Amino acid sequence: MFVQILGSLCVLLPFVLVQLGRWSSTSRRYVWLNLIGSATLAVEAAIGHDWGFLLLESVWAIVSLRSLLRSRPDEARDAAGASSVAVGE
Repeated sequence: MFVQILGSLCVLLPFVLVQLGRWSSTSRRYVWLNLIGSATLAVEAAIGHDWGFLLLESVWAIVSLRSLLRSRPDEARDAAGASSVAVGE
Protein backbone atom coordinates (compact mmCIF):
# COMPACT_ATOMS: atom_id res chain seq x y z
CA MET A 1 0.00 0.00 0.00
CA PHE A 2 2.85 2.40 0.81
CA VAL A 3 4.33 1.90 -2.67
CA GLN A 4 0.99 2.73 -4.31
CA ILE A 5 0.66 5.92 -2.28
CA LEU A 6 4.22 6.96 -3.11
CA GLY A 7 3.63 6.26 -6.82
CA SER A 8 0.38 8.21 -6.77
CA LEU A 9 2.04 11.18 -5.08
CA CYS A 10 4.76 11.17 -7.76
CA VAL A 11 2.03 11.66 -10.37
CA LEU A 12 -0.33 13.93 -8.42
CA LEU A 13 2.13 16.40 -6.88
CA PRO A 14 3.59 17.57 -10.21
CA PHE A 15 0.08 17.78 -11.70
CA VAL A 16 -1.08 20.04 -8.86
CA LEU A 17 2.04 22.21 -9.15
CA VAL A 18 1.46 22.66 -12.89
CA GLN A 19 -2.19 23.58 -12.28
CA LEU A 20 -1.10 26.16 -9.69
CA GLY A 21 1.38 27.63 -12.18
CA ARG A 22 4.42 26.70 -10.08
CA TRP A 23 5.90 24.19 -12.56
CA SER A 24 5.90 23.82 -16.31
CA SER A 25 4.43 20.66 -17.79
CA THR A 26 7.46 20.50 -20.08
CA SER A 27 10.05 20.60 -17.27
CA ARG A 28 12.21 17.53 -16.82
CA ARG A 29 11.36 17.24 -13.12
CA TYR A 30 7.64 17.08 -14.01
CA VAL A 31 8.21 14.38 -16.60
CA TRP A 32 10.65 12.41 -14.40
CA LEU A 33 8.17 12.30 -11.51
CA ASN A 34 5.41 11.23 -13.90
CA LEU A 35 7.61 8.45 -15.24
CA ILE A 36 8.62 7.22 -11.77
CA GLY A 37 5.08 7.35 -10.43
CA SER A 38 3.38 5.76 -13.40
CA ALA A 39 6.00 3.01 -13.74
CA THR A 40 5.66 2.22 -10.04
CA LEU A 41 1.87 2.05 -10.34
CA ALA A 42 2.13 -0.07 -13.49
CA VAL A 43 4.25 -2.65 -11.66
CA GLU A 44 1.77 -2.66 -8.77
CA ALA A 45 -1.11 -3.13 -11.22
CA ALA A 46 0.67 -6.03 -12.92
CA ILE A 47 1.28 -7.73 -9.58
CA GLY A 48 -2.38 -7.29 -8.68
CA HIS A 49 -3.65 -8.40 -12.12
CA ASP A 50 -5.46 -5.08 -12.51
CA TRP A 51 -5.31 -4.98 -16.31
CA GLY A 52 -7.15 -1.69 -16.93
CA PHE A 53 -4.96 0.16 -14.47
CA LEU A 54 -1.88 -1.55 -15.94
CA LEU A 55 -2.83 -0.26 -19.39
CA LEU A 56 -3.37 3.28 -18.10
CA GLU A 57 -0.13 3.47 -16.14
CA SER A 58 1.96 1.71 -18.79
CA VAL A 59 0.87 4.17 -21.47
CA TRP A 60 1.47 7.05 -19.04
CA ALA A 61 5.01 5.77 -18.35
CA ILE A 62 5.78 5.21 -22.05
CA VAL A 63 4.63 8.71 -22.99
CA SER A 64 6.67 10.21 -20.13
CA LEU A 65 9.76 8.26 -21.17
CA ARG A 66 9.32 9.33 -24.79
CA SER A 67 9.07 12.94 -23.66
CA LEU A 68 12.27 12.63 -21.64
CA LEU A 69 14.17 11.04 -24.50
CA ARG A 70 13.05 13.68 -26.97
CA SER A 71 13.68 16.73 -24.80
CA ARG A 72 16.99 18.47 -24.55
CA PRO A 73 18.09 19.97 -21.22
CA ASP A 74 18.30 23.51 -22.66
CA GLU A 75 14.73 23.28 -24.02
CA ALA A 76 13.38 22.11 -20.67
CA ARG A 77 15.22 24.90 -18.86
CA ASP A 78 13.92 27.53 -21.31
CA ALA A 79 10.34 26.26 -20.97
CA ALA A 80 10.55 26.33 -17.16
CA GLY A 81 11.95 29.86 -17.23
CA ALA A 82 9.29 31.08 -19.65
CA SER A 83 6.49 29.71 -17.49
CA SER A 84 7.85 31.32 -14.32
CA VAL A 85 8.04 34.70 -16.07
CA ALA A 86 4.45 34.39 -17.28
CA VAL A 87 3.21 33.48 -13.80
CA GLY A 88 5.09 36.38 -12.19
CA GLU A 89 3.52 39.04 -14.42
